[in-house]
Amino acid sequence: MSNQEINLSTKYDPQSVEQNRYEWWLQGKFFEAENNPDKKPYTIVIPPPNVTGKLHLGHAWDTTLQDILTRMKRMQGYDVLWLPGMDHAGIATQAKVEEKLREEGKSRYDLGREKFLEKAWEWKQEYADFIRKQWAKLGLGLDYSRERFTLDEGLSKAVREVFVKLYEKGLIYRGEYIINWDPQTKTALSDIEVIYKDVQGAFYHMRYPLTDGTGSIEIATTRPETMLGDTAVAVHPDDERYKHLIGKMVKLPIVGREIPIVADDYVDMEFGSGAVKITPAHDPNDFELGNRHGLERVLVMNEDGTMNKLAGKYEGMDRFECRKQIVKDLEEQGVLFKIEDHLHSVGHSERSGAVVEPYLSTQWFVKMQPLADRAIELQKGDGKVNFVPDRFEKTYLHWLENIRDWCISRQLWWGHRIPAWYHKETGEVYVGHEAPADLENWKQDEDVLDTWFSSALWPFSTLGWPDENANDYKRFYPTDCLVTGYDIIFFWVSRMIFQGLEFTDKRPFNDVLIHGLVRDAEGRKMSKSLGNGVDPMDVIEKYGADSLRYFLSTGSSPGQDLRFVWEKVESTWNFANKIWNASRFALMNMNGITYEELDFSGEKSVADKWILTRLNETIESVTKMADKYEFGEVGRVLYNFIWDDVCDWYIEMAKLPLYGEDEDAKKTTRSVLAYVLDNTMRLLHPFMPFITEEIWQALPHQGESITVAKWPEVRSEVTDEAAAEEMKLLVDIIRAVRNIRAEVNTPMSKQIKLNIKAKNQDVLVNLEKNRHYLERFCNPSELTIALEISTDEKAMTAVVTGAELSLPLEGLINMEEEIARLEKELEKLNAEVDRVQKKLANEKFISKAPANVVEEERKKEQDYLEKRATVEARIKELKN
Repeated sequence: MSNQEINLSTKYDPQSVEQNRYEWWLQGKFFEAENNPDKKPYTIVIPPPNVTGKLHLGHAWDTTLQDILTRMKRMQGYDVLWLPGMDHAGIATQAKVEEKLREEGKSRYDLGREKFLEKAWEWKQEYADFIRKQWAKLGLGLDYSRERFTLDEGLSKAVREVFVKLYEKGLIYRGEYIINWDPQTKTALSDIEVIYKDVQGAFYHMRYPLTDGTGSIEIATTRPETMLGDTAVAVHPDDERYKHLIGKMVKLPIVGREIPIVADDYVDMEFGSGAVKITPAHDPNDFELGNRHGLERVLVMNEDGTMNKLAGKYEGMDRFECRKQIVKDLEEQGVLFKIEDHLHSVGHSERSGAVVEPYLSTQWFVKMQPLADRAIELQKGDGKVNFVPDRFEKTYLHWLENIRDWCISRQLWWGHRIPAWYHKETGEVYVGHEAPADLENWKQDEDVLDTWFSSALWPFSTLGWPDENANDYKRFYPTDCLVTGYDIIFFWVSRMIFQGLEFTDKRPFNDVLIHGLVRDAEGRKMSKSLGNGVDPMDVIEKYGADSLRYFLSTGSSPGQDLRFVWEKVESTWNFANKIWNASRFALMNMNGITYEELDFSGEKSVADKWILTRLNETIESVTKMADKYEFGEVGRVLYNFIWDDVCDWYIEMAKLPLYGEDEDAKKTTRSVLAYVLDNTMRLLHPFMPFITEEIWQALPHQGESITVAKWPEVRSEVTDEAAAEEMKLLVDIIRAVRNIRAEVNTPMSKQIKLNIKAKNQDVLVNLEKNRHYLERFCNPSELTIALEISTDEKAMTAVVTGAELSLPLEGLINMEEEIARLEKELEKLNAEVDRVQKKLANEKFISKAPANVVEEERKKEQDYLEKRATVEARIKELKN
């Protein structure tokens, strides 16, 4: 196929390179899984972004890593399915829609459930479109023909199936329990949706009087408003101070209710007074203790955080207002005798930011122990889920080993409605896929399921389960790799694993590749409050998607956080620009060569043999490290190969035959250059898809798109270790000569005398054979290559493996001028040494300046002294 009509523009402009290319890929259906039985399947399901807003840098990083894996596997001949989709994100999306309604002066109750859900679906459509546009900008190779949404009909069917099956097995139950309650959104939260922050509060010390008038018992609390629901005081059974009080009654201040003193091992004798108030409806530990002692549960708060009628005169007050008033009343009564400051950890809702209230509520729960046990057992065998890095397996197991039952009901409208109905007269509970036949006698549960309940089924529900004969489920499950951040191992990864095992008898993915968080240049977490967030679309607008992708994917090792630094993205753009310019030069010298005309059979130069050997090494290294998910290392290897080997050395050396008269040599060099660039673009393609497709289309190639071109393979027949050694010596010599020239300020344009003493006859033969390279890149006026070189001249020397170099000073520099220049340099250095030493001798400076400033000055002194010694030695050398 000839591509001589295709030319790269003179300047690399990522915007024009990336424009329209994604649409072209989609039209070509290059990203659609083929269901080809001759190919091995490879599957990744995208961690579904929430339809609550725009994607951030973390999403860009996460999806870029997946895109690299799927593009590489597609090129390696796998039938790749990268399945896209989005999450309805119950609480978060409902909060956004309600916020929008509030701006219009309405609430969800004004609209009613049906109309509210219409608004939520409108929101979903708008933000789903937005997310797809961002995916397109990033160049993600997603199979949109299989896109899913956690509330679509297929997934809803899977959710109902799982709920019903778990209920029938006794693993889902409904019960009263202390849950985390968000009074702002009026919904239950799971433990991991609660963020703990240190808050300056107080310890309130009170005396509850004994009913027999013999005294009182001292307790302390951080939440005095809950005392209205106290149903006991507890002490440790072995506490000598209180043994005589066990079984007695105290009178609850303000309320006047008589409550017992009970003995329980839960009480810490060393903490506070050793006696604690027990409020079973407002504290999870008190709830458990209350169950053990058959205590009443008195709930004194409403769902919105205000006090209810059981709070007596405080009814209707906000919980924190009630706290202030009750403290005042208790002080007046002489019950509250001490308030001490207390910094303590307080739970806040991850979604609304409200202080979470431990709250007695009837909710739906999943019994976790049997599910967790099976997931723990899986990790003991060969078929376990492989965590990369493996240290995160400990994090995962620790959570499973300390599991609590999972509260799955949420008091929302947006989400999967719980498939449970209550009989209006008998109160009987019916759980099933469909509503009961005589629906007029039944009322469906108002609540919806926790978002993570449906997300936990994502790897198999998206592929057609519960229909186990679904083509995609049979072919593409279990999936191969899950890519996600370490912050959702508990939320999501663990839940997918135990649900996968329970419902498919298989691990849902073989590997979990864990990455960290994107932080700002100073290492701080990106947040709205700090104003340090970076929109990936802004980065793409400035430097292109390829630069952003390459920076994100190669900027850290697995599991580590990544610091976003604009300068690093810019240096990646410079790398892309270098590739563009080198490719453009190569294409201008291809002379319209077609793929069929590529010919390696002619005599290859040492540079040709070396670059083909280096290409083989690079293919092997990149493939091996990418399979281990070491993308930072892959980036380093590719960067060094492309920048140093291809651009700085091979292309420069290729100019000799390309600009020469030997037509056979030209043809061979063009063939090698085309082959190397073709394979280099393929290796780089998963990281930088746009620029590589653009260049590859202009090269002589086979196939329609680089996305489906074959992954490069090592061709051992073109590896030539001897030529690689030969080339290494040439490069070392040329570098050494350039370094000496730089040291003595002699430009490359000035011819110099060069003597090379070869270590042995073989080296001598090779150097003579490649003399033309040395003449071209060292620019000698006279080049002597011999086994022995005798010279009495003063010379600059260098030793490389296999040879010694000497460059006589006479032709290299004007001695007088160089001595004068060095003496001027010495004057400057003497002045700097004098200045810094005076500063360090000043006791005031040493005692008053910060330690790091003093240390900086000591470093400067050391640096100046070393430079001065070097200059003095050089002057002495030149004068002798």
